[in-house]
Amino acid sequence: MSFVTDIFCARCGKLYSPGQILNLCSCGAPLLVRYDLVRIATAVTKLALKERQPNLWRYHEFLPVGKDENIVSLGEGCTPLIAAEQTARELGVAKLWIKDEARNPTGSFKDRGLSAAISMAKELGIKKVAIPSAGNAGGSLAAYAARAGIEAYVFMPRDTPRANQIEAEKYGAKVTLVDGLINDCGRIVAQRKTEEGWFDVSTLKEPYRLEGKKTMGLEIAEQLDWRLPDVIIYPTGGGTGLIGMWKGFRELEDIGWIGSKRPRMVSVQADGCAPIVRAFQAGTENAEPWQNASTIASGLRVPQAVADFLMLRVLRESQGTAVSVSDREMLDEISFLGRAEGLLFCPEGAATVAALRRLAAQKWIHPDDEVLLFNTASGLKYLDTFESAPYDDPA
Repeated sequence: MSFVTDIFCARCGKLYSPGQILNLCSCGAPLLVRYDLVRIATAVTKLALKERQPNLWRYHEFLPVGKDENIVSLGEGCTPLIAAEQTARELGVAKLWIKDEARNPTGSFKDRGLSAAISMAKELGIKKVAIPSAGNAGGSLAAYAARAGIEAYVFMPRDTPRANQIEAEKYGAKVTLVDGLINDCGRIVAQRKTEEGWFDVSTLKEPYRLEGKKTMGLEIAEQLDWRLPDVIIYPTGGGTGLIGMWKGFRELEDIGWIGSKRPRMVSVQADGCAPIVRAFQAGTENAEPWQNASTIASGLRVPQAVADFLMLRVLRESQGTAVSVSDREMLDEISFLGRAEGLLFCPEGAATVAALRRLAAQKWIHPDDEVLLFNTASGLKYLDTFESAPYDDPA
C-alpha cells in the first residue's frame, strides 16, 4: 500500500498525480513526493519497526512503492553508526559518530536511492533506464536494474575510477565513457532519452532517488533513540542525501516521532569544485556553474546541480554552513582514519573529517557538540585513485 498523496514541484508548487512517469517539473525544477502523514502515523509505530528486517524497506510507509512485489532490494540500508572515540578526542568534540555507508551492497550510499528509483521504475513498467555517473551511482544503477530485469545505460567521464566502470559492466549495463564531466554525460542522456526510450535517473531529475536517500535520516533518528545530533557533516555533489535527510526529519516531526530540534547541516565540497560553498558564502539562492572542475573525489566533481537552491535552503534553514577542502587534506585524513578507526574511507567521506577538523579549530563546532559524519563509499573502490596520487603518509 502506498501512502503517497501527490508529487509536487519544489519551486513552483505544481501538483502531479502519483502513478505517472515523471522527471522534472514543467518549470525545470525537481519534483518531490508528498505522503499522507496522518495515515502513516496510525499505520506504523516505533515499536513495530523493531520487528522488521534490517534494511531500508523497514520504512516502507515512508517510501513510494505501492506493491511489495515491485520492491527491488539487495539488502541496502541499516548501516552502522560507529562511535569514533579516538577521532573525537583528537578533534575536541564531545561525541562523534561515523555513518558507514560502505556497508551497502555495492559499497556506497547510492544503493539507497537506486533501490527506490528502480523499484518505482518496475512499478511504472519502465524497461530501460539511463544515468550519468561520476562514480558509484553507475554501478549501483546497473546492479538494481539487473535485479529488476531492466536494461541499464551508464555514461561516465573517461577518468572515472576503474572499479566503478568495471562493476557497471559486470552487472550487464551498457557503459559509455565520455570525454568530459558528469554534466557532459547528463547532456547526452537528455539528448538521446526520447529516441532511445530511456527513463532518465539523473540526480534529482526524477522524484524517487531522493526518497531512498531520505532513509539515512530516518535511520539516524532511530539509531539515536529518536533524537538527532547537533551537527551532520555531509559530502555534497548533487545533494540528494542532504535534501532527503532534511525532508525525512520533517516527516518524522510531523508524525510526532521527533521534536523540532534539527542538526546544523554542513555541506562539504572540494576546493577544485565548490559551487555550493561559493553560493552559500555569497548569499545567493542559486549556484553558478563551476569552471574546470577537478578533484580526486569523483563524487564531488559536480559543476552544477539541478537542486542547488534546495541544498542552499537546507543549509540556511538549519543554521549550517558550507566548507571546501583540498585533495591533500582528503588523502591525509584517509591515512589518519585508517589508523585511528580501522576504516578505509573514500575521498568524499574523508572530506567530512577534514571539514570537521577545520570547523572544530574555528570553534564553529563546539567542544560539547555531538557530531555525525558520513563515509559514503568503500575506499577499496578508489585504489587506482590512491595509487595515482602519491603522497607522504603523515604518520
